[in-house]
Amino acid sequence: MERAAKTIQFISWPVVCGILLAIVYLQYQQLNQLSQQVELANQNLPAEESNNSFSEAILKASPSVVRITATRFDVESVELLSEDQVTFNLEEQNSLGSGVIVNEDGFILTNLHVVDNLLDFFDTEVTLSDDRRTPATVVAWDRVNDLAVLHINMDNLTPIEIGDVQELQVGDIVFAIGYPRNIGQSVTQGIISAINQNPDETVSFIQTDAAINPGNSGGALIDSEGNLIGINSSIFSESGNFEGIGFATPASIAFNSMKDLVAQAIEGNSGYLGVLTGEALDSQSSQLFFGVDHIRGMLVESVDNGGAAERAGIRPGDVITRVENTQVVDAENILMEVRNKKPGDTINIQVYRNGQSFNLPTTLGFGEARIIEPQARIN
Repeated sequence: MERAAKTIQFISWPVVCGILLAIVYLQYQQLNQLSQQVELANQNLPAEESNNSFSEAILKASPSVVRITATRFDVESVELLSEDQVTFNLEEQNSLGSGVIVNEDGFILTNLHVVDNLLDFFDTEVTLSDDRRTPATVVAWDRVNDLAVLHINMDNLTPIEIGDVQELQVGDIVFAIGYPRNIGQSVTQGIISAINQNPDETVSFIQTDAAINPGNSGGALIDSEGNLIGINSSIFSESGNFEGIGFATPASIAFNSMKDLVAQAIEGNSGYLGVLTGEALDSQSSQLFFGVDHIRGMLVESVDNGGAAERAGIRPGDVITRVENTQVVDAENILMEVRNKKPGDTINIQVYRNGQSFNLPTTLGFGEARIIEPQARIN
């Protein structure tokens, strides 16, 4: 009996050790599987949960925000020359601000106070985020909402995406993008501090603590996904410096106002080609300039920088021989065809260059636009 007990004791130790080893091995396998599951879960986390950076939102919106340089003319002094004659001495000042590209056709939203001046004479230039620069035409404004619509003739534009203002809540993270104090494009972060609503529950203005400094006016207020929710407009400050209270016009108001204004501006303005022509060619001048006597049309002396003609490929030295179906005999032929079209219309222009004729589709732009203010609505 004693011998059997010793035999069982001898055999039981390896069995117990084997069981313990098996338990350890199983626990190791379970821990290893759990570690793999945690690692896989981390890999599948959305970017916003695993990364607190908002760089993608900024990269999405920033190409749509431009710098605006406007030359203002204000009355510096008044000189009385006689009882019935007064002279106004004007002072020229540069106004700096920001704007937002809202579509591929070249329309830009900004604040009216960025480009406004006493004489309604606008000399405005736009600089894109990639440093391309072009003259801009002020085509319409909305004084009540402090909005202005500019137009530029330029390709490869990046329009901003419009967010849903009605989904905003106090506390949402927002970013103000603009060109403060002419130091280049920069971004400030804040939250929505307050939302003011109209009786119909549409948003009338947005308050934010994202810094809006001089030069930021007219720039973009975007949400955390890079969508436009407002046009930065003003600050509340007793010192003149930013004190954490800024205001933006909701994108819904700005965009709806812009659509109405653009439609009225297109209706109220003729198309603009942007060429300066010289003399009409006859047999003698044709022989002199080109060595043949049969070229008829208008010789192009210059084209506007960024204008419709330049974008279409018309160059100084070309001869415009036909516009649409009209043979060009003098400048009046060109003017009549262009004036009968609207900004945004595309016409076919035939030019003679280096012994060859070229047909150039040309999309007309705005010239010295007739300024459009909002028309009163009849309820």
